[in-house]
Amino acid sequence: MIGRLAGVLLEKRPPFLLIDVGGVGYEVEAPLSTFYDLPQTGEPLVLYTHLAVREDAHLLFGFASDAERRLFRELIKISGVGAKVALAILSGMSASEFATCVQAGDVKALTRMPGIGKKTAERLIVEMRDRLDKALAGGDVSLPNTASPAAAACAGDEAQAALIALGYKPAEAARLIGAVGGQAQTTEELIRLALRGAAG
Repeated sequence: MIGRLAGVLLEKRPPFLLIDVGGVGYEVEAPLSTFYDLPQTGEPLVLYTHLAVREDAHLLFGFASDAERRLFRELIKISGVGAKVALAILSGMSASEFATCVQAGDVKALTRMPGIGKKTAERLIVEMRDRLDKALAGGDVSLPNTASPAAAACAGDEAQAALIALGYKPAEAARLIGAVGGQAQTTEELIRLALRGAAG
C-alpha cells in the first residue's frame, strides 16, 4: 500500500496531479479541497494517499490531510458510494460541513452533490452518523490568494473540466462557472465558488 508521497509537484489539472518522487511520476486523483492548498508547480509537496487496486487499473488518490483520507476511506465503504462520489463529496463541502449535514439529516444538501440521489444520501446519513468521530477531524481549508495572469486566463476552462470530471453535465458545469466567473481569478477559487453555488 502506498500511504504517503513526498516529491515535487509537476502538474495540476483538477482532479489530477502529477508528482515526481525520486524520478518516478505518480498520477494522483485528488478532491478539490486538496487543490486549494497546493503549492505552485515545481515546489515540494506531501500528500497522504490511498491506493485502490482493480482488475483493470491501480488508482492512487491523494489528500492534503490524514483526516480527509480517513473520511474518504469511510465513505467508500458505504454501498452505492464509490471513489468518484466520495471525491465529489470532499470537493463540494468541507469535512465539518459534511458532518453538519449528517448530524442534521440534511438529505437535500447531499443530493446537490453529483452522483448522489435521495437513497444514497439517506444511506450516507444513517451509516456515517456512527463513523463521524473516527473519520473526521473537522476544519476548513483555506484558499491560496495569489494567481498569475496566465493562470487566470484559462481558469474558467480548467474549472469547467474539473466539474465535469466530478460528474456534472457540461451545460450545468458551464452555468455554475459562468455564475461566478467575475468573482475569482484562479481555477481553485472558481471551482470552490461554483460548488458553493451548487450547494446553496
